[in-house]
Amino acid sequence: MAKARGAAWGRKKLQQCGALPLSAGEGQPMVLLVTTRGTGRWVIPKGWMEPELAPHALAAREAFEEAGVLGEAVEVSVGTYTYRKRMPDGRRVTCRVEVYAMRVAGFAKRFPERGQRKARWVTIDRAAELVREPELAGLLRGLALAELAVAA
Repeated sequence: MAKARGAAWGRKKLQQCGALPLSAGEGQPMVLLVTTRGTGRWVIPKGWMEPELAPHALAAREAFEEAGVLGEAVEVSVGTYTYRKRMPDGRRVTCRVEVYAMRVAGFAKRFPERGQRKARWVTIDRAAELVREPELAGLLRGLALAELAVAA
């Protein structure tokens, strides 16, 4: 019987790019979270690195595919986090995600994963509470503290 081979099959470096879609909320920045298709956990849009695409451009493409987000991702990463991913064959692997802030210009009515995920705008602090990945929560909390420092 053949083993299932997912997107990361045979890759030495399990690296992904993630988008952090941001919007000015009511006096504080808001971030768009999406649910995973399998477990329904709250996460940021992300996908496997591709050599032919700049990481920030890939992050923006993932935000479009997963949530219909239109806009540009900033070229400089705001940070990284790691998490454990269950692969189609049952293995668990550690993935490193490079995160890029994204200016949201609007939303598409049609996009590849429409109806497969939920999306929700939340404050950065609330996002840190909702995500299960401790390093992602820490990255979000660091952004919230940086925002407070700028506002002071």
